[in-house]
Amino acid sequence: MAELDEPVYSIGAAAKILDVPAATLRAWEERYGVITPTRSEGSQRLYSRNQIEKLKYIKSRLDAGVSAADAHRLLAQQLAGGSVPAAIPDRSAEGRPLILLADRDQYAADLAEYFLRTEGYDVSIATDAAQARLLFAERSPDLVVVDLLISGGAGFRLCTDLSKAGTAQVLAVAAIDASDEALAVGASAFLRKPLEPLILVSTVRDLLGTSALARTSKRSPAPR
Repeated sequence: MAELDEPVYSIGAAAKILDVPAATLRAWEERYGVITPTRSEGSQRLYSRNQIEKLKYIKSRLDAGVSAADAHRLLAQQLAGGSVPAAIPDRSAEGRPLILLADRDQYAADLAEYFLRTEGYDVSIATDAAQARLLFAERSPDLVVVDLLISGGAGFRLCTDLSKAGTAQVLAVAAIDASDEALAVGASAFLRKPLEPLILVSTVRDLLGTSALARTSKRSPAPR
């Protein structure tokens, strides 16, 4: 299981990050056994960020024309040697994805906003569930960071409703270990609070990928 301050990704989120079908990830796990996610109490596959990075390496090898078997063999060799080569980065897309921070703690939200804006993202903040729903409807964010304890624990329902909308990724956060519950109600990933800025930014990058960047490059600017 990942450390409590590390992100935990569902198989759906991993599939979107890598742009491969979830069935392919299951097949790789069963056939090669190099990357084996843990399971939640409800038997959901849970991927750590380290495993996502390894899967990115596999995907980059496939994109370079290497077979899946050879890509996993190469990864296994690198792991045996104590290192994993970096995936080939994709920097082809440009834009400013919009992130909605739904956090009951204004200070924490302001701090997260600072680091996300520093990385080039556009950010809106909501400090209660009702405001988060309004901003979600008005601004159509690419990703929503939801504090599960916002408005007395309304974040769980908020995760469910926003993920069902199908227009944005949902990253759940909480000061308690609620990764299983968060993924069960529709979140794509979970992070334990207090948020470490570099881990937050890297998780956001993982979840957004390039699809959101391409989409937001066409979005008309909206007032803050």
